[in-house]
Amino acid sequence: MSERKVALITGASRGIGRAIVADFKADHDVALTWRSTPPKTQEGLCAIQSDLTESGAAEAVIEQVMARFGRLDVIINNAGLVAMTPVDAYALSDHQAIMDVNYHAPVALLAAALPHLKSGAAVVNITSGNASLPPMGAVTYGASKAALNLWTKGMAKELGARGIRVNAVAPGAIEIPEAPRPAELVQLFVDQTALGRIGQPDDIARAVRFLASDAAEFITGVVLDVSGGYRL
Repeated sequence: MSERKVALITGASRGIGRAIVADFKADHDVALTWRSTPPKTQEGLCAIQSDLTESGAAEAVIEQVMARFGRLDVIINNAGLVAMTPVDAYALSDHQAIMDVNYHAPVALLAAALPHLKSGAAVVNITSGNASLPPMGAVTYGASKAALNLWTKGMAKELGARGIRVNAVAPGAIEIPEAPRPAELVQLFVDQTALGRIGQPDDIARAVRFLASDAAEFITGVVLDVSGGYRL
């Protein structure tokens, strides 16, 4: 049985998820999920390969976490899918895939974890500024994150009496080392950001840590914008 708090981070082999793992592993026992890209290092981690959109996957992940650590204190729903969905090339499967990863998977994971969560537990969802700033040609991605925002608030209301907090972090433009953007696109983001720089994965990780920590024990139902003032 683990004595330290246990954090489960989904989609954590690269980018923002990887930064969150690096931040948490110093003082938490960490379980992470990955689908197609294994984490570069698994030392000290419980790394679980899983496609969270598959039936029964959420329950299997929670079972593995409980078998390894005996407790679960923090869930960070980071796994996400970004894809173009132009309306003139509609395919139901494309839209369903986005909703399955970005919305249905966090719902299923919380449902599976709920019997094991005690008062003081925290859920942090990684949403997006695109929930309110719909991206051209990828509106379904923004819609999936808007649904996640509303669900965050709804779960905060439903689970508050049990002492479980549910919040979200909405990143703006974040530079992902594994998938660098063209320099001209980065400059466009910088020009539209009040603080004059593009975000880094560590910026999001620090915000997640705060919302998951006891320092935020009276904060729930919040979608925290962490964008440097993007498109103010």
